[in-house]
Amino acid sequence: MSESDEKIPTPDGIDIKTMPPGDRRTLRRAISGSALGNAVEWFDYGVYSYVSVYIANAFFPGEWGVALTFAFLALSFVFRPLGGFVLGPLGDKVGRQHIMVLTIIMMTIPTTLIGILPTYATLGAFAPILLLLCRMVQGFSTGGEYGGAAVYMAESAPDKRRGFCGSFLELGTLAGTASAALVCTVLLVLVGSDGMDAGWWRLPFLLTLPLGGIALWLRMKLDEPEAFSAATSRQQTTKKPFRELFRGYSKQITMLMAFVVLLNIGQYMVLTYMPTYLSSTLGHSEVESNFTLVIVLAAMMVVITPLGRLTDTIGRKPVLYTSAIGFIILSVPAFLLIQAEGAGLQILGLGIIALLQVMLQSCVSATLPAIFPTQVRFSGFAIGYNISTAIFGGTTAAVNTFVIQKTGFELFPAVYLVAAGVIGLIGIHFFNETAGRPIDGATPPGSEDEELAEMGYDLIGFNDNGTDDDSEDAQPSR
Repeated sequence: MSESDEKIPTPDGIDIKTMPPGDRRTLRRAISGSALGNAVEWFDYGVYSYVSVYIANAFFPGEWGVALTFAFLALSFVFRPLGGFVLGPLGDKVGRQHIMVLTIIMMTIPTTLIGILPTYATLGAFAPILLLLCRMVQGFSTGGEYGGAAVYMAESAPDKRRGFCGSFLELGTLAGTASAALVCTVLLVLVGSDGMDAGWWRLPFLLTLPLGGIALWLRMKLDEPEAFSAATSRQQTTKKPFRELFRGYSKQITMLMAFVVLLNIGQYMVLTYMPTYLSSTLGHSEVESNFTLVIVLAAMMVVITPLGRLTDTIGRKPVLYTSAIGFIILSVPAFLLIQAEGAGLQILGLGIIALLQVMLQSCVSATLPAIFPTQVRFSGFAIGYNISTAIFGGTTAAVNTFVIQKTGFELFPAVYLVAAGVIGLIGIHFFNETAGRPIDGATPPGSEDEELAEMGYDLIGFNDNGTDDDSEDAQPSR
């Protein structure tokens, strides 16, 4: 038995209902601070996508304006891995809370500045350069934002409720995107397209400042999660997390990246690209497209926390498997419904894609941090997640827009999702089941299931033969 097993809590674990009032307040602050920062991130992505036509008119005059606008979004994602490489290891050395404070500042300022940038008509070619600089800083900061928030949430949550608590982080994602869609749509109704072109597209970006300020205030009140503090006191943290990560946990990084291909193509397809697809490709009005997405996002927000709670009961992998297989089988039929005549069929098609996506999002922030042990958790999550996101997530809108414009193949987004489902399914297969497992040890959660079972744990996904339901291939690489 490893030294870290001495620190494992009792087989009964900890439940939210049995926590002291002070600990429950701390958990609520952790959830609020993490989720609101994530909402700010996705409010920015949503706004940028929903006003992309007007950004294109302001900064990229010409027929390729919208494609260039999304290309700039994709270019900003190149800086996410750089942020992950810098901020992830730093978070494993100096703490999660410090990085969360830094990232919310670095996200809020450039997003707000986009709302006051001069246009191409005023500054010429320097205008899109300034826009790119803002996107680059924002991209760098998000390289540590989501990883930090997910790791903080996972380490703060009780083992038995990590899926439920973690689902609130993704509730922030949906709330930020829905708020962006609602604000932009109401603004469009009030001022019209001419008013948006005249400069009203800037207002949603300026709203980021008060939202980011609230998130910063909440995060400054947070303490380090107990798992990280305990690892620090036991001297289980490392001064060189980057080296330890790639020497001992390269397999975990690879399977995380494979899963994130599906997670992010699906996420950016639904949350940022779909309004453009509905309006530019299928000819719907902007108002109709945005309100349709708001309805879908509202439905996703209703079911995400119950799904997160479900994964605490039946495990993460059954839900993830169902989603990945669903994307492979149902993406093409769903997009055929989206292209069909009639609002009912279109909403059904969107609903299928949204349901499959919300199943992934319901437990992602509980699943991915638990792949790694405490001393390299932030580094592994931030680096692996952001490399995959930069290559596949941030390019989703640009790739789909380019292919459809060049070929006229309007079902390409569905084919793209099918391919992502296959890759994601491979990554999920090699995950350890981590539902209910403690994550405060120096070894990857799920790798000590046999010992935990001997200690009296009733482990989800652990069969009667004393081995995990998954193959030996799912064991850590070191």
